[in-house]
Amino acid sequence: MKPADAVDIKGFIDGRRMSGYQWLVLGLCFLIVTLDGLDTAIMGFVAPVVMKEWSIARAAFGPVMSAAMVGLAVGAIVAGPAADRVGRKKVLLGSVLCFGLFSLLCAFASTPGQLVGLRFLTGLGLGAAMPNSTTLLSEYVPSKRRSLLLTIMFTGFNFGSGAGGFVAASLIPHFGWRGVFVFGGVLPILFVPVLMALLPESARFLLVRRATVERIAATLGRVTGHRFDAHARFTAPEPTVVTKAPVRMLFADGYAMSTLMLWVTYFMGLLIIYLLTGWLPTLIKDAGLPVERAAAITGMFQLGGTVGAIVVGFAMDRLDRNAVIGVAYLLGGVFIFALGMGTLQSGLLTVLVTCAGFFMSGAQTGLNALAPSCYPTRARATGVSWMLGFGRLGGILGSFVGGVLLSLGFSFSTVFSVLAVPAIIAAFAIILNRFALRFITAPAVDA
Repeated sequence: MKPADAVDIKGFIDGRRMSGYQWLVLGLCFLIVTLDGLDTAIMGFVAPVVMKEWSIARAAFGPVMSAAMVGLAVGAIVAGPAADRVGRKKVLLGSVLCFGLFSLLCAFASTPGQLVGLRFLTGLGLGAAMPNSTTLLSEYVPSKRRSLLLTIMFTGFNFGSGAGGFVAASLIPHFGWRGVFVFGGVLPILFVPVLMALLPESARFLLVRRATVERIAATLGRVTGHRFDAHARFTAPEPTVVTKAPVRMLFADGYAMSTLMLWVTYFMGLLIIYLLTGWLPTLIKDAGLPVERAAAITGMFQLGGTVGAIVVGFAMDRLDRNAVIGVAYLLGGVFIFALGMGTLQSGLLTVLVTCAGFFMSGAQTGLNALAPSCYPTRARATGVSWMLGFGRLGGILGSFVGGVLLSLGFSFSTVFSVLAVPAIIAAFAIILNRFALRFITAPAVDA
């Protein structure tokens, strides 16, 4: 390699086959997101048992259900700018340790107030893990396969959330609800040393933050399996001088419209998903089915979403990505509306829940895969994390309002049928995002 030769990091990754180490990065991020999904969904599965043991009404239990969502929002908003300044790996390690430790401590809560506080602290770590896993992986996979590989990573969240139902069904009869929190806390804590040893920092982040050539060469070479000589120079298809704070960049150079559309879409999607998964186990139990059966049926929403995410990601790499996500949101709304029109005793309950998860969770996962390509490296973690942070407000609203509406006497059919409306709004907003990207003036978007 001659001294004048320069390596475009993104182009270099795009032009090569995936190395074994890149697949390892995918696997590590998949496991992080799986544990994230498990600890995020735990509360919904143990809620019926906790409310019975502590004699708490549904409306009063709303703060416990939504506490982690508040933490998720705060964690995401704080972690994105931090990762764009100090690195994706450091923030990821801290986030996994955080949600593992506080999830474990939830097992020792003795009052609703303690559980609210501990779930909030758990949420801080959960909120930081998701966007940084997304950002790191998006910077190490080829563009032509990015959507599929990112959605495969995000199936870990669906898998972890769905597995939470089966874990709860297995552990609650023998160890009670506290055993579920112990399980959800110990696993991530044990995983931190593995991440510390194997997870790389983003080479594109190192370039933007002016790391030494030797460090960039060693990191990129380790991941791709290529050996760079001493004369290597590295470049990026975007300015490497940081002229604006990462948060300001979300609303500069034409990014504002796309940022707002991503926020609206994510907000509406999470409102639906968390209301459905948070309260469906309790509703099914109230209909006369055992708590183990209620947890298993609700778990099918996330397992259906696992398959849906892969299908959506596959389609996104071949068709217009915004349109694919929009159609998935619309079809998700159709099946949620059908779920509301039926009864909890219907033989089609499991099928409708699975189909709703296939499209709704598939669309939400596809949105996670789309977002990193909408921002430059120096603001990518911030863009993704602030979308997730704002969207978590939808999750908070869904978790809290669901219990209030049901306590006020609104029927299952009414509450879930109306959820078709935010699905339509989400579909419309993500289609608008397709046009908003055309107004970006900075040459920094990978889309």
